Amino acid sequence: MEFIDYYKILGVSKSASDADIKKAYRKLARKYHPDLNPNDKEAEQKFKEINEANEVLSNVENRKKYDQYGKDWKHAEEFEKAQQSQKQYNRSGSQQQYYEDFSEGDFSDFFESMFGGARRGYSQGQVKYRGQDFNAELHLNLMDVYTTHKRTLTVNGKNIRITIPAGVENGQTIKIKGHGGPGIDGGPKGDLYITFVIENRTPFKRDKSDLYLNKEIQLFTAVLGGEITIDTLDGKVKLNVKPETQNGAKVKLKGKGFPVYKKQGQFGDLYVTYTIKIPKDLSEKQKELFRELSKL
Repeated sequence: MEFIDYYKILGVSKSASDADIKKAYRKLARKYHPDLNPNDKEAEQKFKEINEANEVLSNVENRKKYDQYGKDWKHAEEFEKAQQSQKQYNRSGSQQQYYEDFSEGDFSDFFESMFGGARRGYSQGQVKYRGQDFNAELHLNLMDVYTTHKRTLTVNGKNIRITIPAGVENGQTIKIKGHGGPGIDGGPKGDLYITFVIENRTPFKRDKSDLYLNKEIQLFTAVLGGEITIDTLDGKVKLNVKPETQNGAKVKLKGKGFPVYKKQGQFGDLYVTYTIKIPKDLSEKQKELFRELSKL
């Protein structure tokens, strides 16, 4: 089995931090993404290698196994379990010792004998092992998670149809059971963990299911009161501004925020903060009127 250097694929050193690995992955994933390289088989293969490297190195446990066992890292747990079982067998005197004092170079031979068919010296019966968990990032815009919808993802060359619930948050991870790596010797499949990276290109600031908006109003509207129109995520809303509204005053629009995660039909609130706009380029007559007001 050819050794794949995941650190080399991402262009980082073995001592790279989690942040360095994440930064390198995002940069390369954008560069080789199939949407930006249509019909480019080389870029497509590179994209798959980058995702595979990230799935291993971004997971603390997988990275530890990879650093210790190299190309055989996927079978680390099986090796340790089998070695422990063999030592127990040896202590009981029921079987000759085969797996002792393995050096790093012996791992491949061990795995080949254990999983290749003969399984010499290991006759307790076939043991089933769970498949590897996969990790992936899904990049979306804020409006993509305003409504529940379905989306098809390609993970390790396979298309997976998933439902994305409204209200998913940036950095949130969900588990798709049974869509990880295949099990060994008939064992169950691993799971797929998807982390959402949500970019907010709207004027709203989001805090869970609540939204915050700064709205500029004219000085005369703030002083005398009046009606204004603001945009919300589900359409325009008219607001009555009270006379003598102060700069920084806030109003709450109940139920005009973001969907509450996995609570269909429930929404947070929208908080609007008024910023008073000072008029510019006043005429002499307007300035004179302000002078008169200042004397009162």
